[in-house]
Amino acid sequence: MSGSVASSETPVWLSRYPKSVPPHVEIPSQLLSEFVEKSVRTWPDRTALVYYGAKWSYRRFWEESERLAGALAREAGVGPGDRVALYLPNCPAYPIAFFAVLRLGAIVVQVSPLYIQQDLIHILHDSTPKALVTLEILYPNVKQVRDAAPVPRVFVARLREFYPTLVRPFVNSVLRRQHLPTAFPTDPEVRAWRTAVRTPATVPLWRGDPATTVAVLQYTGGTTGRPKAAMLSHRNLVANVLQAQAWNTRRRPGQEVMMGAIPFFHIYGLTIALLLGFADGATVILQTRPEVAELIRLIHRYRPTQFPAVPALYRALSQRPDVAKFDLHSIQFCLSGSAPLPVEVQREFEALTGAALVEGYGLSEASPATHANPVDGERRIGSIGLPLPDTFHRVVDPEDRRRVLGVDEIGELEVRGPQVMLGYYGQPEETGLVLTDGWLQTGDLARIDADGYAYIVDRKKDMVNVGGMKVYPREVEEIIYQHPSVAEAAAVGVPDAEHGEVIKAFVVKRPGATVSAEEIIAFVRARIAHYKAPRTVEFRDALPRTGVQKVLRRVLREGAIAGSETPPSPPRAP
Repeated sequence: MSGSVASSETPVWLSRYPKSVPPHVEIPSQLLSEFVEKSVRTWPDRTALVYYGAKWSYRRFWEESERLAGALAREAGVGPGDRVALYLPNCPAYPIAFFAVLRLGAIVVQVSPLYIQQDLIHILHDSTPKALVTLEILYPNVKQVRDAAPVPRVFVARLREFYPTLVRPFVNSVLRRQHLPTAFPTDPEVRAWRTAVRTPATVPLWRGDPATTVAVLQYTGGTTGRPKAAMLSHRNLVANVLQAQAWNTRRRPGQEVMMGAIPFFHIYGLTIALLLGFADGATVILQTRPEVAELIRLIHRYRPTQFPAVPALYRALSQRPDVAKFDLHSIQFCLSGSAPLPVEVQREFEALTGAALVEGYGLSEASPATHANPVDGERRIGSIGLPLPDTFHRVVDPEDRRRVLGVDEIGELEVRGPQVMLGYYGQPEETGLVLTDGWLQTGDLARIDADGYAYIVDRKKDMVNVGGMKVYPREVEEIIYQHPSVAEAAAVGVPDAEHGEVIKAFVVKRPGATVSAEEIIAFVRARIAHYKAPRTVEFRDALPRTGVQKVLRRVLREGAIAGSETPPSPPRAP
């Protein structure tokens, strides 16, 4: 049996769908702004956003978004097809600005608030936005690059504006203790958010073809390494929200409370927390930074029913010494994405909360979700699950994409569906490298079992060649995580004179745990082939991560290569 199906066949994985999940979803010919406007009309007085005690109803959120759209058009000349950069963390300004841009038929340029200097310059040069929306704490970063990457208008909000009135006097003192700027900029290109959202404006929703109208430029390293912008159409995003709605068989429209801790500037947070929440009329609890002590208090106070996050956050909550003081049982459904979900993390978090924590999979180029384990069906441990409705997958030979591999053969995962991007902005050659006849090359090595469940083996570029034998770091990490003294683990390949490459492991111990490198190595060698076991182990207080908590294996690998000579290989096992 092949790992893929021809269009005339019934996909094998549909037989594994829960009865309540349809194999197909109807995608209306609606822009994302029209799609969410339905929720505004249906639940105008329901709380849409909660930000540290301050609340916005759907009606208020929509009105402020329309007023900001008026200011963008009036002050910056923003219109259909223009780009507007959002340089924002999770705060009320983000969703208000996001839908203001779409209301005008313009395109949202996603900019991580972690970016400074060269990262900012690259994105601003590449996207040439007419306007940028940011906070006063981030504006100095914009000012630093204005000569290299000018932006005609910058709309600036003060963070304190979004807090409850009684709290506002204390916000600036907290920011100053964190060495963050609090003064409002006086540069001539700056416009005040406060004025924009208080100035009445009537701006009708722009209408266009959802299939061809770009809604978001989502910057990503992609599958070929260079930063580029995935063009996500309105139809791409609406389709992915509908697919996710169909998959979550426990959702209750108009009653859900979504924990918005993962960043919206990342496509996972945007679609699965914000857009999915708004489509269901949910109350979205905003957290500016996913700081664990604060997060656990927010969950205890606001009782979210859904909590999409990354494995690092689930792990951190489970391992808090004071976790028993907090009630986390409101959480019913969690989708884990952005990084592999270790089995032990899944088990610990489900035991703690009673929630269903399912692993999913996606990538920026697919809006992002393509796979998930069933919520009320069979979850297969270690699997990213089944393709979502209207999504197809296959595994191909990395050296010859025309050769589709069979059951349990390891190759590169490709996906096809209505959520797959239009292409990379301004880069047709790069687009051609990853898109062929609607099939998106993911850059991930995977296998597909006989029932259609997919298993990510590793990133193609992370595979380690130990004396001609392929080793996938994720497999090694899964074993290390089983050790009771291990809190976090990462495995990378480092040069070795005898084998070409060998595995080096980086381990963060659980609080109070004592374990040696030799014990970790022996633990792994007892469970998988010896050539896959780490030759060295380095203990760390923390692992380097991206803004969305993916472990930076590249940083660990480069540091290991630069910081020391390759140690000799240990004696071979008998």
